[in-house]
Amino acid sequence: MPRVLICDPLEAAGLEILTKAGIELDNRPGLKGEALQEAIRGCDGAVLRSGTRLTSKELEKPGKLRAVVRAGVGVDNIDVVTATRTGVIVMNTPSGNTVSAAEHTIALLLSVSRHIPAADASMKAGKWDRKSFLGTQVAGKTLGVIGLGRIGREVARRAVGLDMKVIGYDPLMTPEKAAEFGIKAFASKDELLPKCDYLTLHIPFTAETKDFISARELAMMPKGARVMNVARGGVVNEKALAEALHSKHIAGAGLDVFEEEPTPVDNPLLKAPNVVLTPHLGASTVEAQEAVAVEAAHLLVDFLTKGVIQCAVNMAAVNRAEMDEMRSFVDLARRLGLFQAQTAHGSIRKATLQFRGDLAKRNTKLLAAAFTAGLLERHLINSVNIVNAPVLARERGIEVVTSTSEHRGDFANLLHTEVETEQGKFVAGGTLFGDRYLRLVQLGEYRLDSYLDGILMVFPHQDVPGLIGFLGTEFGRHGVNIASMNLGRLKPGGEAVAVLNLDSQPSEEALKQVSTHPKIKSVQVVKLPPSGEMPVWFG
Repeated sequence: MPRVLICDPLEAAGLEILTKAGIELDNRPGLKGEALQEAIRGCDGAVLRSGTRLTSKELEKPGKLRAVVRAGVGVDNIDVVTATRTGVIVMNTPSGNTVSAAEHTIALLLSVSRHIPAADASMKAGKWDRKSFLGTQVAGKTLGVIGLGRIGREVARRAVGLDMKVIGYDPLMTPEKAAEFGIKAFASKDELLPKCDYLTLHIPFTAETKDFISARELAMMPKGARVMNVARGGVVNEKALAEALHSKHIAGAGLDVFEEEPTPVDNPLLKAPNVVLTPHLGASTVEAQEAVAVEAAHLLVDFLTKGVIQCAVNMAAVNRAEMDEMRSFVDLARRLGLFQAQTAHGSIRKATLQFRGDLAKRNTKLLAAAFTAGLLERHLINSVNIVNAPVLARERGIEVVTSTSEHRGDFANLLHTEVETEQGKFVAGGTLFGDRYLRLVQLGEYRLDSYLDGILMVFPHQDVPGLIGFLGTEFGRHGVNIASMNLGRLKPGGEAVAVLNLDSQPSEEALKQVSTHPKIKSVQVVKLPPSGEMPVWFG
């Protein structure tokens, strides 16, 4: 009989599903330290919320443990890397709290607009002060939504019901798809922000989204705008927001998440005017708690009794022998997706993949999923893998089309990718030399031969004498070592593109100086994993 540890309180409906499936429960919420380590090693599965942390200490030697389910979306409290390395599947429940989080966003929006918490406190202090709480009507105002996933779309739907005009930004959703939800999409946050009376964020916290809204972005918003964050702490710079509230450039804010949780005692927003703060209540409804408990229970039952894997963040439902055989090709496809995600400008509408030569005989469906995962993962960190990537792409209106040809051209195998946005088509092609050498061999109309790992700098330019020397000198002055350079050109002295492989990330000042060369058209830095590093979902 399978045994499951209940690490945090779980609703009765979820417990009932587990017991009816013949699963033995070790229902001891709140275990920590050695007691948690001992308990979890004696169970086949575990369910937890945000209260329990599973670190490398619990997962390095997992014992019987085969699967962990997070009753919620975020898996920040689980060491997914260690779990993957030790063969523990990590699953989450992505849809259970969607409605509750969206409703809480609207609740904050209305509370900030009508000063409801402050007015309530005033009444309870024995006052009748109507003049101090003059509110703002939301009907007719423009709400900007950054992040158009499940929750962002539900917020938009409710805002439309309040007669608000909804605009949005999500690099992974096409304008046509956004329009289906009543949202006018913009190509960048800089275009969106000046048009927002209200702004709400629904994006994950990553290195790229840290301080996504800071002093610069707040200054771009109209005077008197209001900001909501029910996503993750850290995507809005709290110090910058507090200063904007004190200066009255931002008229109000509502936040449910913070950089430091729990009890953000030193948070500057605690003393800021016209701000409504709640202690991470986005999913704290009876319905949401029961929904995620039920979803988590079903995930564990399906896995422990039928071997079915769903909503996994670190494993794909693909035969292990096939994955091992396809390892290098999967790596190539994913890296091309990562490359295109960083070099294709605008909202992605369509990706066309052509598998040529030996690749055409492989599992192209798996490779297409790996490319799509790479295309999405910078924006959907910890929640995208080759199982759900095709679905996530379709949800955002991104069409992925594939074709095959066993004819060998210049390469034994070639993955030709073309990404379409409203700004044009972006072409990148890659190949595998031998068993493990990944190369970028096509960029636009140009042929080249560049490594697909580490820090790359891509720059279209005019092919003129002295340019390479200029780059070496400038990067040398800034302590940036050039590992290799590859040039693609159609004829000497004409238009060209080059890719530098760099040993370190160049500073903003170094990039600024390089960009001053009159024959360099643009400069873009692309970050790829180190050579040989596979995604966490590969296992």
